[in-house]
Amino acid sequence: MPLSRPIVPVILSGGSGTRLWPMSRPERPKQMLSLTAAETMLQLTATRVMGELRADGTRGEGNGGERFTAPIVVANARHADMIDEQLDAVSASAQAVILEPAGRNTAPAIALAAIAAGDGASPLLVMPSDHVIDDVPAFHAAIHAAMPLVEQGWLVTFGIAPDAPETGYGYIQVGEEVSPGVNRVVRFVEKPPREKAEAMVAGGDHAWNGGIFLFRADAYLGALSHHAPDMLSACTAAMDGARQDGQRIYPDADAFAASPSDSIDYAVMEKADRVAVVPVSMGWSDLGSWDALHAISPRDETGNAHQGDIVAIETVNCLVRSDGVRIAMVGVEDLIVVASGNDVLILPRGRSQEVKKLIEAMKDG
Repeated sequence: MPLSRPIVPVILSGGSGTRLWPMSRPERPKQMLSLTAAETMLQLTATRVMGELRADGTRGEGNGGERFTAPIVVANARHADMIDEQLDAVSASAQAVILEPAGRNTAPAIALAAIAAGDGASPLLVMPSDHVIDDVPAFHAAIHAAMPLVEQGWLVTFGIAPDAPETGYGYIQVGEEVSPGVNRVVRFVEKPPREKAEAMVAGGDHAWNGGIFLFRADAYLGALSHHAPDMLSACTAAMDGARQDGQRIYPDADAFAASPSDSIDYAVMEKADRVAVVPVSMGWSDLGSWDALHAISPRDETGNAHQGDIVAIETVNCLVRSDGVRIAMVGVEDLIVVASGNDVLILPRGRSQEVKKLIEAMKDG
């Protein structure tokens, strides 16, 4: 049986996406870009939980018949117009856009959405706005599997079946099964060194932490009241003092600034008692680097993934993208070359995580 209340999608869109510079910038971060399809990352996230419009205004999706409301988006105030335009373009307009006066990490952002959801028993599906999920039916099957425990007040996360010992992801140790397809979380593991990652993947009982969650609003706020009461107090005050303009909600800046800045993993998931994980293989990527984009992009017969005005001769295994200027390459391999506006990024494949170093160096310069 599906939940009696429809699921409220909560889309977290506060990130700046600096790892995909120069195309991703604070004024237009990666969730606002078309990187893997004609749609932007934000649009793809929203449309995963749309389905056919029902008479009651909800949308149906998934084999379990779950219903979804219009999403609540939590975002940076500077992106408000862009969010409205992009969601309207795919008929996925938000029921509320909560515009954070400052970034305080994911736990307070989710608290704002849980308060805005109104009905404490409403289930919230929390999704980052900039992740890739290729197998949407598998995602919905995982949501359906989580439903019985969500109704009982459990906090559920989704563990991505690992296909490599990635050191850039956190991990979840998967414990005993507590419901069909759902397991108790033994522990959360920070981004590990390679040897530890290799051992966890080889052991078969760890999944990547994908940062996607499903729980009732009251269960999350109750966990905050126990484990992070100062955060809950600040977020409640911020929403009590919020200004509303149509669907846009502006939490009180002074009250929100008093909130500790913490992730949901640290503030709640690592401390709460009834925490479960649904292991799932759904073609997931956090698209956290140009290397990650190269790995999931269609490539030509020489291993190149390219978009824009590109000329490549005797060039192998490169990612090349331009939103304007022509890029011409001869006799090179294993490079990432990205041109956007007046900026050009060039670095070897495998080192795209070091883009952050470049951004810091440019700030210092």
